Amino acid sequence: MDNPEDFEILIVDDQKTNRDVLNELLIHWKYRTRRAADGEEALAEVARRQPDLILLDVKMPGMDGYEVTRRLRANADTKHIPVVLVTSLNDREARLRGLDAGAEDFLTKPVDSSELKARVRNLLRLKEYSDFLSNHNAILAHQVEIRTAELNRGFRETIMTLIKVSTYKDEETGAHVKRISYYASELARQLGMDGAFSDAIFYASPMHDVGKIGVPDAILQKPGPFTAEEWSIIKSHSAFGAAMLEDSASPYLVMGREIALNHHERWNGGGYPNGLEGEAIPLSARIMNICDQYDALRSERRYKRAFDHATAVDIITKGDGRTMPEHFDPNVLEAFKVTTAKFDEIYGAFREDS
Repeated sequence: MDNPEDFEILIVDDQKTNRDVLNELLIHWKYRTRRAADGEEALAEVARRQPDLILLDVKMPGMDGYEVTRRLRANADTKHIPVVLVTSLNDREARLRGLDAGAEDFLTKPVDSSELKARVRNLLRLKEYSDFLSNHNAILAHQVEIRTAELNRGFRETIMTLIKVSTYKDEETGAHVKRISYYASELARQLGMDGAFSDAIFYASPMHDVGKIGVPDAILQKPGPFTAEEWSIIKSHSAFGAAMLEDSASPYLVMGREIALNHHERWNGGGYPNGLEGEAIPLSARIMNICDQYDALRSERRYKRAFDHATAVDIITKGDGRTMPEHFDPNVLEAFKVTTAKFDEIYGAFREDS
């Protein structure tokens, strides 16, 4: 996103002063802007010409921001436009209502200019990548065979950029996604998969948590335990990530979608989001499940200390009550047992401080 002037932002607020303040900030940062004073005018402006992002006040006379967001999401032509709800309400119920309506993010009044700048930049960057992915099939259809290798390089670069954006939202790091690629391809080879599968999973596996882009920072970065409602929102990242990657002919994105959707499913049927079991879970996701679990055990998080290699292997292969061997495909688990030394080597090669 090199040129802010390429992007247009619609500001919606019934208070002229609020519209003017946001407008002056965005123009200062070189964005193009339009303004609307209520929900009906906002929908009319979107119908006239679609903006790249909407800053939408919640409390307005007539149609409030929640209803405007619901209408935008119900329309196939406008459901992809990022919406940031701007509100003086700072309670959990208001934010959950906004998420339920389909908003991507929130800003609390009075708006902090630095926070506004960062949120706008990140959401526009995400939309730029989403637009690329939505046109992916059209791009493929117009390419001749001689350019396939060149396109694949471009897809890989786009995938890695998208992954980099998603790590800004969570504790996962560039080292984590690199390790995931090598773990997954190592297990694929141990299982006897061909080169095409191993290549695809190398690039697809780091997209497993791309859906966390859709989870609010306040929840992802919460220091304490999650409530039942917050945990439900966290778990929605699987379906959200799959929706971001759907309708593509690229083997990387096809596999990335099935991994994003299914990597929290368990062999015994105790996972989410759909409670799949056994071979109903795609092999790529079964491989990703054990790779992600190993790396999570090895990594320090706000809520846990890092385990050493031997402890992580012991937990996966013998269980500790929370993680149990029956969660994993038996064949994948056996392949993991054979390759544990390689996993430790990969972890050491791509440490956070290396």
